[in-house]
Order: sequence, then C-alpha cells, then structure tokens
Amino acid sequence: MTKLPSPHPDHDFDRELLVESLDKLANSYQPRTQPVPDSPYLELPNRLPESGMGDSAALNVLAPAVLDGSAQLHHPGYFAHMDPPTPAITWAASLWQVATNQNPLHPDAAPVARSLADQVIKWVTPFFGMDGGHFVPGSTIANLTALWAARQLKQVTRIAASEKSHLSIRKSAEILGLDYIGLPTNAQHQLDTSGLTQLDQTAVVLTAGTVATGTIDALTRPPGAAWVHVDAAWAGPMRLTDRLSHRLDGVEEADSVGFSAHKWLYQPKGSAMVMFRHAEAAHDALSYGGGYLATPNIGLLGSSPAVAVPLAAMLLSWGKTGLAQRIESDMGKADQLAELIRSDSRFRLWGPNQTGVVVWRPIDSEPGAVRSRLQNGWVSLTEVEGETWFRSVAANPSADPAYLFNQVKAAL
Repeated sequence: MTKLPSPHPDHDFDRELLVESLDKLANSYQPRTQPVPDSPYLELPNRLPESGMGDSAALNVLAPAVLDGSAQLHHPGYFAHMDPPTPAITWAASLWQVATNQNPLHPDAAPVARSLADQVIKWVTPFFGMDGGHFVPGSTIANLTALWAARQLKQVTRIAASEKSHLSIRKSAEILGLDYIGLPTNAQHQLDTSGLTQLDQTAVVLTAGTVATGTIDALTRPPGAAWVHVDAAWAGPMRLTDRLSHRLDGVEEADSVGFSAHKWLYQPKGSAMVMFRHAEAAHDALSYGGGYLATPNIGLLGSSPAVAVPLAAMLLSWGKTGLAQRIESDMGKADQLAELIRSDSRFRLWGPNQTGVVVWRPIDSEPGAVRSRLQNGWVSLTEVEGETWFRSVAANPSADPAYLFNQVKAAL
C-alpha cells in the first residue's frame, strides 16, 4: 500500500496551539466587574509585517483586544441587543467547520455538510408550514431571496410592508427593481392593511418581531395578495416552543418565511434560513448552473460556510424541549424586567412583552445620558415616535433582570 505523504506543517494538528487558544478564551470569558473601554487598545504595525511573528506570538498580540475587549454578551447585566452569547456546543462544532472548511456549494467539497443542512431544514420547516428552504447568512438575505422568488414566480411589481419593517425590505425593493409601499401601523406598531387594494401584483411582508419593539403583525394573509412573506428574523424560534408557538399562528399561510438562527437560536453569526411553502418551485426559479458545478447553485450565495454543523450539534444536544425551555426562560426574564419597571414610578414601560423585547425609559432623565453612566449593565437605545427609549432584549440566558434594573437605577 502506498504511504500517503505528510500534510504541510501549516495543517498539522497543533494540540498545544489549540490548548493555548482555549486557555486565553477561558481566562477572558468570565464576566468582568469593570466596564470595557469604548476602544480597546490594539497595537499593530501600520504596514503588513515583512516577517511573521509565529502563531503563539500572534495570539498573544490579538487576545487582549479581541477577547478582553469584546462585548460581554454573557454578562448577567447584558440585556441589550438581539445578539446572544453562543453555547459551548457551537464553539466545538464551529471549530470542526473551520478546520475542515467545507463548502456546501459543491457535493465533493462538502458531502456530509450538504446533507446535514438538508436535514436541519427538514427538522425546522414543518413548524412554519413550509416544505423546504436553504441556509443564508442572515435575514437581510432571507428577505431579499424570498422577494426575489416572488418576483420570479408571481411577477410581483411592488412590495408592501409596515413602516416599522426592517430596512432590508426597502433594500430588497430597490435591488429587485420593485416599488415599495410603506404602510401605517396602529398604536401597537402592527401593520394596517385596510387601505391596500389591488394586491394581485403585490408581495406583502408581515413582520414577526419588529426591531424596535418586538411587535408581531397579525399574520393573516391579505385577500388577493400575490405573495406573502413573513420576516420572522427575531421571533421565528418561538414557533419551536409549545407555550409560545401560538403567537405566530397564521405563519403557515405565508409563501415564504425567514428567520435568523444567530438571534434567538443562539448560533454564531452568519446562520439564518429562508423557507418556502413550495420550495421546489422557488428553488427552481432561483437556480443557476455552470460548467464547474455538479449541482445547480440555488439562491444568492455561491460559496458559504457549513453553518448547519453547529446548529445541528446544538439541536441534537438540547432537543426541542431543551430549546423551548431556554426561549421560554428568556421570555420569563423579559416579563420579570417589565414587572420591575411597572413597580417603580421613576420609569415608564412602552407596552407589554410580546417577544422578549422590553421598551422602557426613565421619566425624568434622558435615556442616552443614563446609558452612558452604566457600569456593569447594558441596554440598547431605540427611537419610538421621535422619543428615545431603552430597549432590552432577552437573548442572554445568563441575564439577571434584577441586577440590570439595579444598575440602571444607580445610573439615574
């Protein structure tokens, strides 16, 4: 038997380097008691170095800024953005993905990763009444892809969406050469379609979890709409729970649905899905061939990372029940924070918790100034009807609502 030559030294398995890297991560991952500087200091040469410093030295240079200077998404006081800390199971599986560098574009470059992606899609799509779809890097691409399919299959000429919809909807209209209609909302920020007529060439976008307030539109298919797309970038994973699934009832009437796994499915960035009620027709309309491709290239992307690997690992580890417990726990934390706000006359709550997004503000202080004084608590800011509010998103399973609320009170 012919002996295989050894791999290039750059690709040898370097256990010591991996251990060193993990040690640096472990030392930096515990929540800090001091705030992170606004601009962590990173001293790098102005020009590309002529000679390299070696692996270990490079890690030593980058670690203080990349690790110590990163946002503490896992801190008990972090109740701010739609960006979760990732569970350890995804770190391990992501390392496999990076180490093997699989490319799902080609069957021979990712034989297992492609079928794994297909299997995860089969697990998820039935919860939304869809029969297939594919992975995309985020909901901006999911929305664009779905509306592209609407143009190809239903010859839509315009897109109608709430004025509170994500900016990617307006981007999609411009990219696709379609007219955009921004529709008014009611006091709860839900879409009002009462004035919309002649929908035979219109793609209507419904939002399940607006960016500012987490509001869910009534997910009812408008009569006569050529295509209905649900942008469930944030709230989509609620559909995988038993207790909260009903809040997205009606989503199964849509023609397409998109959501970001890197939001409320706790995945690393770059993980999202676009799903279709009739996936074969949609994929056929979005497929391109090429002499170098063994199978058609579906959708906007060419090469892409095998993001299904860490998602599959997490879903297998937790199961549906474990995932639901975490999402429902996050919702409980949002309810707890809302109750703390209601019980203190110094604060005002914008509205009820619908999807784990709590919008609130101090009555006698400017929110931005209070936020700038926070030491170990994090809230984001949002604008509602021209007024600045705190926005606290329940995406961090380690978040402690009482701890955050005390931090905010101390900063008044």
